[in-house]
Amino acid sequence: MLVVNHVMFEIQSIEFSNKSGFYEELLLQARGLLTGEHDRVANAANLASLLHHALPDVIWTGFYFYLDGELLVGPFQGKPACVRIKLGEGVCGTAAQLRETQIIEDVHAFNGHIVCDVAAISEIVVPITSNDELVGVLDIDSASHGRFDDDDRKGLEAIVNLYVHSLGY
Repeated sequence: MLVVNHVMFEIQSIEFSNKSGFYEELLLQARGLLTGEHDRVANAANLASLLHHALPDVIWTGFYFYLDGELLVGPFQGKPACVRIKLGEGVCGTAAQLRETQIIEDVHAFNGHIVCDVAAISEIVVPITSNDELVGVLDIDSASHGRFDDDDRKGLEAIVNLYVHSLGY
């Protein structure tokens, strides 16, 4: 049981077999965590924790913020991470530069992959934008091949949109 903004909030266990329903429930839980808070770090920290504990088969979940022309690591769950990533480098830098979600079945086959954790095999990176301006990226890694699909993309893009809205952009 969590207390967020003086309101009791319980992170519910959600059935993952129905992915669209899973992400609808996850979005409701995310909304509950973010309601009333507008700080980007606080909201990213709570979202990173929520996603990391709700999503099955993930080993790293976190945010990189766009600052001074590069991505700088923000709140995350998992092993220590790469601190700075240049635009266009690795999966995160590519998603940020193209402003398009990247779903990578096997990061070892991705040209220019940056190894932060040798256990990572698949990855999804969702760019965070507001009014066509880059805010950062949401990055999630898995130790399983092909872990992420279009349902994950849609669900995580909706959560990123909620995150941007919570910041008041």
